[in-house]
Amino acid sequence: RLAVEAGFPDGALNVVTGYGYEAGAALTAHPHINFATFTGSPEVGVLVQESAAKNHVPCVLELGGKSPQIVFNDADLDKAVPVIIKAIVQNTGQTCAAGSRLLVQQDIYDKCIDRIAAGFNQVKVGTPAMDYDCGPIINKKQFDRVNKFIDGAKASGVPVLAEGTIGGNLSGNGYFVKPVLFGAVPRNHTLACDEVFGPVLSVIPFVDEEDAIDLANATDYGLTAGVWTENGSRQARMAKRVVSGQVFINCYGAGGGVELPFGGFKKSGHGREKGFMALEEFSTTKTIVHFYD
Repeated sequence: RLAVEAGFPDGALNVVTGYGYEAGAALTAHPHINFATFTGSPEVGVLVQESAAKNHVPCVLELGGKSPQIVFNDADLDKAVPVIIKAIVQNTGQTCAAGSRLLVQQDIYDKCIDRIAAGFNQVKVGTPAMDYDCGPIINKKQFDRVNKFIDGAKASGVPVLAEGTIGGNLSGNGYFVKPVLFGAVPRNHTLACDEVFGPVLSVIPFVDEEDAIDLANATDYGLTAGVWTENGSRQARMAKRVVSGQVFINCYGAGGGVELPFGGFKKSGHGREKGFMALEEFSTTKTIVHFYD
C-alpha cells in the first residue's frame, strides 16, 4: 500500500511471507524469476544458488560476517571506544556487519580494554519502550544459539571482561541477552571464527601490522572491517590488504549508507547491494547492432 502511495505501479512490489523451505524455495526455483538477491546464512545461500542455477538465474548473496575492528597503538580511543561498542550492540548484534571481533595492539591492550569494559558495563537491555541500548533477540531459536556460544565460551575458560545488564524485571521473561565482552579469546576459538549474531564481542591482541592482517583475514568471512589508526600510510595499507567488502577508517558503519556498495568476499557472499553498482547487478546488457549499406 505504501509503495503504491509513493508512486510505484500496482504489482511492482509484492510481499510474500512464509518459511524459506516453502516460500523461498518456490520463489528461487520459479522459471519466471530472472534475478535473485538473498541475505542470510552461507548454508542457505548455497541452497539459493543451487535452486536459481537450475534456471540459470544470477544471484547477489550477502551471507554474514565476522567483522574485525582493528585498533592500533596510535588510535584515538576517545573516538574509537563508543563506536566499537555501538557496532556490536546495535540491533542486539543481529546485523551481518556487526563489529564482532576487536583486535587490539598489545602495547595498548590493557588501556583499550579497560575503556571498552567500562562502556560495556553501562549497556542496558530492554524493550523498545524502555529506549535502552539493546532490544531482544529475534526468536527462541536464535536466543538459544547465542546463549550456547556464551555458555560454551565461559565453560571453556574464556575470561568475561564485562557484561551489560537487563533492565527492569525482564530477566527470564523474554529473549533478552546480556551483552558480553570476552577476552583474550584464543585465535582458534569458535568465538574468534564463527558468527554469533548476537551482542557478543571477542577481543584478541595482536603484535604488529602483519599480525593484524593475518588475524583480520583468518575467518571464512569478509564483509566489513574497521581500522583505527592515525597513520595515513598504514590506513592505506590496511584498506588494501584486509579482505573485506567495506573497510572503514576511524569510523564504522553496519553496511554504511545507501550510496555505498555493500557486499562481501569469501563466505560473506558475492555481488554488491546499494550504490550505483547495485543497479549494474540488477541490469543485463543488451547489444544492438545496426548495419547500414
